[in-house]
Amino acid sequence: MTDRGRSTTGTTARATLDKAAHENFPVAPFFLPRAWREDLMAIYGYARLVDDIGDGDLAPGGADARLLGVAPGQAEDRLAVLDAFEADLRRVFDGVPAHPLLRALQPVVRRHRLAPEPFLGLIAANRQDQLVRRYETWDDLLAYCALSANPVGRLVLGVTGTTTPERVRRSDAVCTALQVVEHLQDVAEDLGRDRIYLPAQDMKRFCVSEDDLARPTAGASVRALIAYEADRARRLLDEGGAPLAGSVRGRLRLLLAGFTAGGYAALDAVTAAGYDVLPGPPRPTGPNLLRQIANVLRAARTEG
Repeated sequence: MTDRGRSTTGTTARATLDKAAHENFPVAPFFLPRAWREDLMAIYGYARLVDDIGDGDLAPGGADARLLGVAPGQAEDRLAVLDAFEADLRRVFDGVPAHPLLRALQPVVRRHRLAPEPFLGLIAANRQDQLVRRYETWDDLLAYCALSANPVGRLVLGVTGTTTPERVRRSDAVCTALQVVEHLQDVAEDLGRDRIYLPAQDMKRFCVSEDDLARPTAGASVRALIAYEADRARRLLDEGGAPLAGSVRGRLRLLLAGFTAGGYAALDAVTAAGYDVLPGPPRPTGPNLLRQIANVLRAARTEG
């Protein structure tokens, strides 16, 4: 590879990793041991890249597709790029991957003996996004979140060596909640991609049509629907967050509390917007995030 090619490759990978600053939760905060931070960022890079492929948000110019060996004529075919990405992921476990973010992931996988299944789940979720654009029931949405969100929490437990059946169950609740909250924040953006993650049964219950979701601001029925789904997400955070954080100690407790607090703070932002998410995603404030971290840590001490 030429110096220019290496520079482009590094820039592409860095652009993906830089998106961590815009997440609702801290990805690899400074207080963690350096080894954990590096491993979590490698996992984040993987998860962010597969989502960017599925959403059509790759960096302009097709560098990622080229790295994965996708023919130029298929660079805009998301399913083709996902297939190539899966093939490169499999090389993480039994070969030499081509993409730099997957090369960075390989030592993490080997060091912690991580299984392929969580990584494959994230690819399956993004394939599903190309084929399924509406969800009929809450249970259907939960099944999607089991692919799109829950694997990330399981990988965090794997990297930190804290996996148990109970922690996995609690982590799944938190991750599903975080995914639902993100869907609530991004209703307008998702609709622009012809995707709706609000269950059709709930839309009917609250007399909300797709046209209602396309308006500049939300009417009373849309606000009531968003409030209903936000309450569901909050209950999932209550179920998983403090008990999960309370089951561990030290800096890991602070990390897991931060994940949960990010969900609470985002829900507070949705509430503060009067559940009108259509003008744009309501974003949490830094001070409220810190307050929520303190709240989760207090509750975790009770659980612990």
